[in-house]
Amino acid sequence: MKKKWTIAAACMLAFSIILAGCAKDNNTGTNGGAAANTPSTGNAEAPTAENPVTIRVFANEDTVNNQKLETNAFTKLVEKQQNIKFEWTTVPSDGAPEKRQISLASGDYPDLYLLVAYVDHFSQNDLLRYGQQGVILPLNDLIDQYAPNLKKTLDENPDYMAMNTAPDGKIYGINGLSACYHCSFPNKMWVNSSWMKKLGIETPKTPEDFKKMLEAFKNDDPNGNGKKDEVPLSGSTETFGVHVIPYLMNAFIYDDDRTYLMMKDGKVDLAANKPEWKEGLAYIKSLYDEGLIDPGAFTQNADAFKKIGENADGQILGAGAGMHPAIFLDIADGNRNSKDYDSIPPLTGPNGINYATIQYTGNQGASFVLTNKASEEAQIAAIKMLDSIYTFDGQIQANAGIEGIDWRKPQDGEKALDSTVQPLWVTLPQKSGEKPRNNSWGSLGQYDLDAAFRNSQVQSTDIYNDDGYERRLFDATKNNYDGKQPAEIFPYWGVWIDPASADQAGMLQTNITTYIDQNALQFITGGKSLDKDWDAYIKGFDGLDLTNYLDIMQKSYDSSAFSKK
Repeated sequence: MKKKWTIAAACMLAFSIILAGCAKDNNTGTNGGAAANTPSTGNAEAPTAENPVTIRVFANEDTVNNQKLETNAFTKLVEKQQNIKFEWTTVPSDGAPEKRQISLASGDYPDLYLLVAYVDHFSQNDLLRYGQQGVILPLNDLIDQYAPNLKKTLDENPDYMAMNTAPDGKIYGINGLSACYHCSFPNKMWVNSSWMKKLGIETPKTPEDFKKMLEAFKNDDPNGNGKKDEVPLSGSTETFGVHVIPYLMNAFIYDDDRTYLMMKDGKVDLAANKPEWKEGLAYIKSLYDEGLIDPGAFTQNADAFKKIGENADGQILGAGAGMHPAIFLDIADGNRNSKDYDSIPPLTGPNGINYATIQYTGNQGASFVLTNKASEEAQIAAIKMLDSIYTFDGQIQANAGIEGIDWRKPQDGEKALDSTVQPLWVTLPQKSGEKPRNNSWGSLGQYDLDAAFRNSQVQSTDIYNDDGYERRLFDATKNNYDGKQPAEIFPYWGVWIDPASADQAGMLQTNITTYIDQNALQFITGGKSLDKDWDAYIKGFDGLDLTNYLDIMQKSYDSSAFSKK
């Protein structure tokens, strides 16, 4: 029913090849990189302009946008500033995880893996496994000695520090910091406010209010074509906030839309076997039974969802689940539908609950990883290179490109995304027909997209303009969702699982979440009865070893930095 977040794999292929014999460092002569863990420049020949430090890099290259890392403008800038020379091994997105696995298994792996997190990255389990084998180098000493900007960022962002720090206290790799504010609250509900105005409907506050609104969308011909062709509520099956169940369930019990775990008084528990979950399913079933939820919401992809939002014969969508409306609408200036959809706050259920699903927007694991093939000089140069991106100038050049071509400084009167901060940058979009510029690393360089950076970008004050879209999402999140998250949340994005339990935990979680998803759909669509089959559903968790799974997750949480906050 949806893609699974798995602890053991973290959306990645699990490595099945044991790297016997790969732990020897061919450059330094050390076993497992032990001597390289505490770099020193004492006996190293200082690099010169004629003799730059060579770093062999395995990287994801954006071939869709014609990115060429060897000739890329930011590559050239970094090489000049840091006195290094990259030797690239690049792979496109397709098949990237498999190619990385092959490079490791061959024994002829690079000094540095520089990856795009949403394409390919080292999972937490990978980092622990290869770190213990000595293939991957801990970065703690390098960061302490040569990366003050990165160290400051880690120290000032506890979740980011926890995500990057293994249970043994070592940092085996770095993932990107992405403080995407609106992404942190993915399960939003976007409602056709023009229909609401036409039908005299106020913003729904309770599940019953929401149901009455959907009934009006279905029965009262809000699009005015004399047909009952309206789709009151729809969604799709991907993982970017498009499931219809979480927004509705959050009026009854917290639904994180990933693990279905919740916390109370520091204890990890499951939400999907509680009476409140049953009550939420009963409500959602009532919507489905009346034809108020599009059946395709449980089976269709985002492309099919968008065909409803952009129906060629006229507007038919009443409400859509999604992180942002561009998932199911064309938001370009002049689009007839985009301005009609606004977010609404979480609904308040019978017990006063009105949760908003929250997530940390970084990725588990790491996209910057140094191996024991790296010489002492290469290690230092690589971490200094990464550290340079943890500055405003470094991040804007890595992520956006060249000033005056890809971005510019603000003009008088322009406002930042967060109107309380000083505006610092404006993106300059490519002109129609213009070839890709190859000036930035783009997603490959997104390491310090913190709130200060993201929120200082200039956005139009007209949230319905194309250039005001990010402000539209920022305002929707701030006004309707932020502050509605539970006081305690299981931080699945940053809890590290003991390697001895990781494979078992991943299997248990996949089985349990699949069981929850399948049964939720059956209960909603009538394949199972909440009156007759609920007890059997609860009993089914025993066969899935739920108790052991919760014990593993509790121990993992207790050993994490989150439990010590």
